[in-house]
Amino acid sequence: MRLATIAVLLIAPFVAQFVYKWWTNPLRKIPAAHPLSHFTSLWINYVRWRSVENATLRRAHEQLGPVVCLGPNEVSVNCVKGGIREIYVGGFEKANLTESFNWYAFFTNFGEPNMFSTARNKAHSTRKRMLSNIYSKSVITASPVLLAQVSTILYDRFLPRLACAFSKETPGVLNINPLLNAATMDIISAYIFGLKSSSNLIDDPQQLSWFLDLYNSRRSFNFWPQELPALTAFVKKWFGYRLVPQWVDKANKDIENWTHGMCESAAKVMSEGVANIADAPIVYEQLSGALAKEAKKASQDGSGHSFLAASEVLDQIAAGFDTSGITLTYVLHELSRNTQVQARLQRELHTLSSPILLSSSPTLPDGKVVDALPYLHAVIWETLRLHPAIPGPQPRVSPPQGCLLGSDNSTYYVPGGVRVSASAGLLHLNEEVFSQAHEWKPERWLELEKLNEDKRRDMENRWFWAFGSGGRMCVGSHLAVYQMKYIVAALYSNYTTAIVDDTGIEQSDAYTAPPKNSELLIRLQRLDS
Repeated sequence: MRLATIAVLLIAPFVAQFVYKWWTNPLRKIPAAHPLSHFTSLWINYVRWRSVENATLRRAHEQLGPVVCLGPNEVSVNCVKGGIREIYVGGFEKANLTESFNWYAFFTNFGEPNMFSTARNKAHSTRKRMLSNIYSKSVITASPVLLAQVSTILYDRFLPRLACAFSKETPGVLNINPLLNAATMDIISAYIFGLKSSSNLIDDPQQLSWFLDLYNSRRSFNFWPQELPALTAFVKKWFGYRLVPQWVDKANKDIENWTHGMCESAAKVMSEGVANIADAPIVYEQLSGALAKEAKKASQDGSGHSFLAASEVLDQIAAGFDTSGITLTYVLHELSRNTQVQARLQRELHTLSSPILLSSSPTLPDGKVVDALPYLHAVIWETLRLHPAIPGPQPRVSPPQGCLLGSDNSTYYVPGGVRVSASAGLLHLNEEVFSQAHEWKPERWLELEKLNEDKRRDMENRWFWAFGSGGRMCVGSHLAVYQMKYIVAALYSNYTTAIVDDTGIEQSDAYTAPPKNSELLIRLQRLDS
């Protein structure tokens, strides 16, 4: 009896604290994804550490509805009204007022913030105004500089590389994944730095392998510094133990040095003058000039603006090549599995007045013409929907005055300073908006005119979230779509594709989600053979 009494006395304070935490937690009325969610963040952090967050959130929302509590200070939403409209279009900040939470600080480069990692909306808007015009759709599709750059990359690098896949050992068989990453990196870096100063990963397999090894090797070590940066620093300082291996720091530094080299080359081209239109560093010239003016207005010497520019462009080339490469991998995989869709796309590409053929003169069709091809657009858009390169949650922080989240039938008050997020990977699977949502059906995007205006807007704008929404949506979305359409058009104007080995093609469960296996073996067959 005495032991039982002692046990009760020892346990009682812990039980009381749990009850107190639950009773005082404003999120207690929100359905909990796990019995511990209202009390501690240990469960959701364990989920993230195991890399099963996307699948876990999908099950939670299927069972509990559009608003789910993940931790005592965290909520996930899966709706437009009372969800992404309030959080993202409404301009919730990426960090709270004290910046004790800034999940995006992980994406800082060179020790300097960029648009993506900047916590506050005002600072982000200032930076975005420097670049938004040169990333606008009207400028991208009409740019003679970008067209010249893409023409050189496709005709002098990409198509010849595909032709080299035909050998006696493996006739027409190649791992297409790294080549797609190389093509996207070469195009994006060309627009930023100019063709002369940009990467040429297509023609340099050794450097391509070096870069992809550096870039991809870090993925499995993101959890600790991103989700628990204070704990990561504490363990390192007081116990001398690194939760992230030292070679990850070196990999980050090597990528920064590689990027800085392109920055210096672009600066040299600017100082010496551009001799060839394709060598114009469109983005870097505008960005570095705007940052220098900003520093001058602030009565600063401007000596540090070069690293601000380097941080910005590294974020743009890294995010741009990675997400576009992932999307293109799934475009090719789906087309290779659906020969009728592939054939229909090729018939459309053959209607171009200037076909993109290796045997033809190196002249690309106009960007607006390629962008307007309806079936090519449908193929790209459906892949972005079913296989979003970034399916994971996009955290924001609720405003100090709090907010109401949820649908008409289940609306909840969320106080200020709470981590709130939505996920493209969940929004895109809404069966009420995208019928047979788990199937890849490009035709759904050709049938929009048959829908009423409200349903059409649901598909096109409200629930399609591949590039986010609001003031902080992806600034490079138009460049990404532009390059993907040209790459797909170039490949399928010349070849058909079939799968040889797609083991591990399933998307990894992560914020940015490439295939689990970096190899996708396909067989090319020339259309004229």
